[in-house]
Amino acid sequence: MHHHRASAKRRRSSVEVSQVSGFSRQLMGRNMESSDRAAVLDELASLIAGIRSARPIRVAIDGRTASGKTTLADELAEALGKTGRAVIRTSIDGFHRPKVERYARGRHSAEGYYYDARDLPAINALLLSPLGPGGDRRYRTALFDLDNDQPIKQEPQVASADAILIVDGTFLQRPELRDDWDLAIFVETSEQLSEQRGIDRDAGRLGGADATRQLYAVRYKPAFDIYESMCAPASTADAVFNNDNFARPVLKVRTGGRLSHKS
Repeated sequence: MHHHRASAKRRRSSVEVSQVSGFSRQLMGRNMESSDRAAVLDELASLIAGIRSARPIRVAIDGRTASGKTTLADELAEALGKTGRAVIRTSIDGFHRPKVERYARGRHSAEGYYYDARDLPAINALLLSPLGPGGDRRYRTALFDLDNDQPIKQEPQVASADAILIVDGTFLQRPELRDDWDLAIFVETSEQLSEQRGIDRDAGRLGGADATRQLYAVRYKPAFDIYESMCAPASTADAVFNNDNFARPVLKVRTGGRLSHKS
């Protein structure tokens, strides 16, 4: 992974601020132009960059499958880079478990996807804890090659003290991980829209649209239902980024959350 450092005058766009139930404010662009998304991203980046810490800030970009987590994480990393901060951009995809373990309950098992897909202790030990309180800032972003289904050895990298870690993935606020994030952003997209986006994206590698639709119906959606019922991720996140309208997203910052310092 690379650290992205840049210095540029940030674009300031006006945003609407209003009361939202359970959240301290709602931010959205004033018109339908594509710059609306940039304005909301700049506002979110400003909130994150405004947090003062003597060590790296660990940010989770959470959400259901195909909600737009990776896109948002990439955009947010770019926006934060413009503030002059070092950014570590990665995902939890480098921490998959071997196929024999991932599919032990069956290829279409929702429980298998939720409980068995990733090596959660390794995510903590190799990525999150080294950047946390008392950590040595020597982190790794992967230990497994998913395509070749085999472990890899990655040399540790050293994070700067002011770095911001941006990690996207599913189920990031589960009990095994939630205490090792400094911030959690939940990408909120409707079930139907996420499924269609996922089918469009994944059909080529998952055996066609029908096979992909079945996989979403029996594995991915029920797995998210397990997560939602156990963890209520949209309610516990520091902010919710509604991504239903890509050009006009809505950001809601939770009252009392770790981003509400500027609310």
